Amino acid sequence: MDRITSHEQGLAALAAHFAGMPPVAALQVQVDDWREGQLRLRAPLAANVNDKGCAFGGSLSSLMTIAAWGLVALELESAGVHADVFVADSRVRFLKPVFEDLVVEAAFDDAGEHAALLDVLHRQGRASIRLQARAVLADGAVAATYVGRYVAIAKA
Repeated sequence: MDRITSHEQGLAALAAHFAGMPPVAALQVQVDDWREGQLRLRAPLAANVNDKGCAFGGSLSSLMTIAAWGLVALELESAGVHADVFVADSRVRFLKPVFEDLVVEAAFDDAGEHAALLDVLHRQGRASIRLQARAVLADGAVAATYVGRYVAIAKA
């Protein structure tokens, strides 16, 4: 009998969370992978296509936003910390059109902030952290970049 790991449980919980939010569910997001401080999501082009036949910029932006949010949420939950995570601000750059399924990868922007996240949250009940994400094409090219600041607030 296969034993479900806490890693798999975290990914399943994140996928269920995404499915429970109608705007995110409409993107048809799939949680692809989470390891070593990085989260990868994908979504089908068919559900996110614009009038030019490529990915809708709003879908790319949304997917990068929730990938970064999901990474913070997964990291906190895996450490046993229960907190609400909010996006505080972000910046997106669109570099190339995407004519294939959308794939985004989110990572922590600063290793020092990542290492201090739990300590700051425990001491102050609130912490801010920067993340980055990118939309990648099958050939490895980067189609869009994202930098966002997120705030985690400990639940009482």
